[in-house]
Amino acid sequence: MEELSFAVPLWVWVAVSAAIAVMLAIDLFMHRDNHVIEFREALIWSGVWIAVGLAFGLVLWAWQGGEVAGTYYAGYLLEKALSVDNIFVFALIFTFFAVPAGYQHKVLFWGVVGALVARFVFIFLGAELLNAFFWTAYLLGGFLVWTAWKMLVSKDEEVHPERNPVVRLVRRIIPTDPRYHGARFFVRLNGRRTATLLFVVLIAVEASDLVFAVDSVGAVLAITTHTFLVWTANAFAILGLRSLYFCLAGLLRRFEYLHYGLSVVLAFAGVKLILSETPVGKLPIPLTLGVIVVALGISIVWSLLATRGRGGSPDAGDGQGAAGAPADDTANDSGSDGKGLRTADGSGDPEGPAGLSAPGPRTPPG
Repeated sequence: MEELSFAVPLWVWVAVSAAIAVMLAIDLFMHRDNHVIEFREALIWSGVWIAVGLAFGLVLWAWQGGEVAGTYYAGYLLEKALSVDNIFVFALIFTFFAVPAGYQHKVLFWGVVGALVARFVFIFLGAELLNAFFWTAYLLGGFLVWTAWKMLVSKDEEVHPERNPVVRLVRRIIPTDPRYHGARFFVRLNGRRTATLLFVVLIAVEASDLVFAVDSVGAVLAITTHTFLVWTANAFAILGLRSLYFCLAGLLRRFEYLHYGLSVVLAFAGVKLILSETPVGKLPIPLTLGVIVVALGISIVWSLLATRGRGGSPDAGDGQGAAGAPADDTANDSGSDGKGLRTADGSGDPEGPAGLSAPGPRTPPG
């Protein structure tokens, strides 16, 4: 595969990774009090993280030129679009487990950390495989095309977080209490360290992140296999995922046709990757950026026009959290009897649903 080639000194890797770690620490510090994050606050922080991601592209432009910066922006935009898909599933998980709004940001923060670690591993493995074995481009390209097809046909499939094999395994090997105990992941009950329901929610989020990381990283590798560009595009796009969730969770119902745009983008990435190992070669970055912008733009405008009048901001009026969970968590603390909660096996809410209809384009398997 013909590829961009420029050396990245070790100190640059260390500096960028340290900056990302500092921004994550700032994100946690700013919300350490478990307050309910309102739409305006989420919008401001989303703007901050998006500005940081765009500014890094300008740094690349000044350092390595327009082609490198354009490649980064294509990967960043693709990852940002696919992160909206993660938000659909996060909303389902939070609703299913009735996560109090004040605790959602803590789960999302550690979910972002897990997503960054998973992507870091997949990026280096995927890039090495693509550079070492040309035929892996056909396999990964075919996988992306298949993922695009599944995204189109599985829009209305049900999501069953309690059936996720990772969640079921954790609940089997770790003693779990089917209640919330404040914002804690573990408590000591009857002298034994016990996982809380919030930890089960975190595992469900991390498990879905692993699934999303495979095709998200694969899609960016279709644009470039330069590990620094793939890593930074992923990292800066994922950084704002927590804020973006609270910004968009109440508006998700309006993105009814976004899955069409995402499907086109993933299918294009798969075809692009396959063509890179044929006489056609790499498709130009301006074409890639154009396809991403046009496909997503049409699907978003189409969705907004088709769903006019379907509600506004996530915190408009009813005092509930972004995913519909009660903002008041007093009934869910350690003194609670757990009544009304949807536990992982459904025992906390006998009238709770067996599964939730997915409002979004993609659902993790299992």
